[in-house]
Amino acid sequence: MLANFDKKLGRILIKRGILSNEEMEIAYDAAEHEKKNLTSVLADKSMLTEKEVIAAISLETNHPPIDIEKVTVAEDVLETISQESAEQYCVLPVAKLGNFLTVAVADPFNVVKLDDLRMLSGCEIRPVISSENAIREAVKKVFSKSDQIVSDFMDDMRGADDVEYQQDKEEDLDIQGEIAGSEDAAIVKLAYMIILQAIKERASDIHIEPYDRRVRVRIRIDGILHELLEIPKVTFPKLISRVKIMANLDIAERKKCQDGRIRIRLEGRNVDFRVSLLPTVHGEKIVMRILDTSSLSLALDTLGFEPKCLSDLRKAINTPYGMMVVTGPTGSGKTTTLYSAIREILSDEDNITTVEDPVEYQVEGVNQVQVDRKRDITFANALRAILRQDPDTVMIGEIRDSETIEIAIKAALTGHLVFSTLHTNNSAESIIRIADMGIPAYLVASTLILITAQRLGRKLCLQCREPMAEVPMDKLLEIGFTPDDFKEDFTLYRAAGCNLCKGVGYRGRFAILETMELTEKLRRMIVDGANTLDINDTAVKGGMLSLHRVGILNVLRGVTSIDNLLETTRVNI
Repeated sequence: MLANFDKKLGRILIKRGILSNEEMEIAYDAAEHEKKNLTSVLADKSMLTEKEVIAAISLETNHPPIDIEKVTVAEDVLETISQESAEQYCVLPVAKLGNFLTVAVADPFNVVKLDDLRMLSGCEIRPVISSENAIREAVKKVFSKSDQIVSDFMDDMRGADDVEYQQDKEEDLDIQGEIAGSEDAAIVKLAYMIILQAIKERASDIHIEPYDRRVRVRIRIDGILHELLEIPKVTFPKLISRVKIMANLDIAERKKCQDGRIRIRLEGRNVDFRVSLLPTVHGEKIVMRILDTSSLSLALDTLGFEPKCLSDLRKAINTPYGMMVVTGPTGSGKTTTLYSAIREILSDEDNITTVEDPVEYQVEGVNQVQVDRKRDITFANALRAILRQDPDTVMIGEIRDSETIEIAIKAALTGHLVFSTLHTNNSAESIIRIADMGIPAYLVASTLILITAQRLGRKLCLQCREPMAEVPMDKLLEIGFTPDDFKEDFTLYRAAGCNLCKGVGYRGRFAILETMELTEKLRRMIVDGANTLDINDTAVKGGMLSLHRVGILNVLRGVTSIDNLLETTRVNI
């Protein structure tokens, strides 16, 4: 007997004119006789490929398709659904941001299954479409590898053929061969153990810090530093030389700051590291920023933005000209948002060029320029040259001076779409900051199409979060909750602490995005010289979700705590 999904799929293919009733009957009979799913039968009989079936389901459901063979799944994503559940439901979690879990499914019509996944993971489910065969194969492959990557390496470098690094000179080096021929194999192994353990722990940064009698290694997870290990001081000179070699830096130089880059290929994906060396009284301190390029494969709708914010963002990036500014502190996710936006509009028909300092992620199809002041490649000079290169879209890593903003404004006024970042507290402050750089108010008003402010909140650990005692309504109203929030039941949670979250009560982060669309009313206010408070109030009355409001929505959903809300968005209270 045919499964419900196969019947539904058959009706879709007939309705869309992809197959006739007669062809479908042949496929139905074969599926029942051979006891195969309909997708396999259609492929076996060369009636439709798996990709064509997936495309038809995607069009019917408005859920995007995914090539699951090219997906690299992070460790924390695999932890959301057990292998047993993935096999039972024929699903694979592929990405997670905020409280949204992107899951590859073959049958998006099974609402009971999707609801079960929501309960199991504690997340809102966003389906993407693949085939049953591809998902089952991927589940076996992904779960069998996930527990072995780091442990194998730390034992005896087994499997090191899949791990290699390349310097700026684009030379690849096989680690196993390097260790076999090195007198300091233990140091090489230590360096890579630190790196791989940091990746395993989902760290954003590695700190190697020398002191008088010891060297401390810490990693930053979800914004908080945790100690990884201590190493003997006598080992430090060799370790720092190892890192310098990997980053193509001057080994003999110990008194000056140095910056470099490392690229490691791990399990089929590139992971870049931005390396910074700082001389201290006890030796050179190393900080390595981890830039996992797999995070840039995320589509905008998997980043966990509120629907209105996502709609505003998509509207802006599909505008033919104008300027969009993303603002927020360092480490707030601005780069991920901008690169995801660029990936969404990337096509063979457009010329997209960026100028960055540094180029953090390399994107195929995008012309990326690295600022180099020694060679007089500044933001302003590079931008002038880019505008002679017939660009459609230009991304400026950061607006730091009046010269750069002047050129950016002119570019936006002359038919180019311009993206950039600023360091301000909220969207309204960005308008004043640009005006303070010497740009006339009428140009600011006519050029800007969207300003976004961004933060990263901390997610409560689902394993140990605890319900709060009842909080008085007047206290919640004082914090910023609205009377409408109390019309439905909700539970407020607080952080507790367990082994999974290393005792801090939080595990993972989620994006908090505020989008200010420049309406005609706001443009008039800018020209009239309105202050930030008035601009912000008008935007909120016009439907803008402030950073603080987005944070409150995530408190109501149980994603984060009131404490983290106040810590993350206190500037907007």
